[in-house]
Amino acid sequence: MKHIGIIGAGQMGAGIAQTVAACGQHVWLADRELSIAEKAKDGISKRLERLVSKDKMSSTDAQGALSRIVPVGDYTPMGEADLVIEAATENETIKAAIFEQVCEILAKGAILASNTSSISITRMAALTPCPERFIGLHFFNPVPVMKLIEVIPGLATSQETVAATRGFAEALGKEVVLSEDEPGFVVNRILLPMINEAIFVLGQGTANVADVDKGCRLGLNHPMGPLELADFIGLDTCLEIMHVIFESTGDSKYRSAPLLTKYVAAGWLGRKSGKGFYDYAGEEPVPTR
Repeated sequence: MKHIGIIGAGQMGAGIAQTVAACGQHVWLADRELSIAEKAKDGISKRLERLVSKDKMSSTDAQGALSRIVPVGDYTPMGEADLVIEAATENETIKAAIFEQVCEILAKGAILASNTSSISITRMAALTPCPERFIGLHFFNPVPVMKLIEVIPGLATSQETVAATRGFAEALGKEVVLSEDEPGFVVNRILLPMINEAIFVLGQGTANVADVDKGCRLGLNHPMGPLELADFIGLDTCLEIMHVIFESTGDSKYRSAPLLTKYVAAGWLGRKSGKGFYDYAGEEPVPTR
């Protein structure tokens, strides 16, 4: 695959674009407005400059990667793409609207993938005229650093699509986990209930933010505590994933912690909003509880 379309120029979409372009593929990067995609490319440029300054990438390679990323204001150029990756917010209604537009220009034989972290691939594929060429392709944040990609076929996804998608992921230097189309797939089905339980522990007063995270870092040998990780992911995203798993399974053990719902309602979404379980206003994050 040499030509890749990416829809959604937020943290995930920009990270995917940087990773793909650094591996030699041409990328069209789109969002709801051209200015958003252009701003994302500016951010990619700064990250590549930092890699160069740390001798982790040559200036020539960085310039080459950046030149292969083209911000676009609509999906028309993606009619030449071998693969289009949707990386919009974790909202099925928004994703469905994107798929409807993309399918109008999608090339015959091209693959349409979703970077969803929890939503049913089979259900989303059914919204398209080519469910056999629809697949889940779940990257992890930060994309240039994280080595894992989950590949999730839907019920109608062809084996050819699975093989081609897996080959694409491995060509990026990533390791692949193949998951059945179950709520949360592999990683988030395990991770998000753990984060949610940590928030229950905090909300019930068992321990404060610092001790919950310290306990998991040292007691479980995790590089980051679950509350710090929730802030990094985004508390709104954590809540959306828990809703998907709970509604899909009907199992009460996946109900969202009340404190998580309260923080999202307050706009305390973590790092991206400046406050979550930690306050990021100063030089160092400070626990809010």
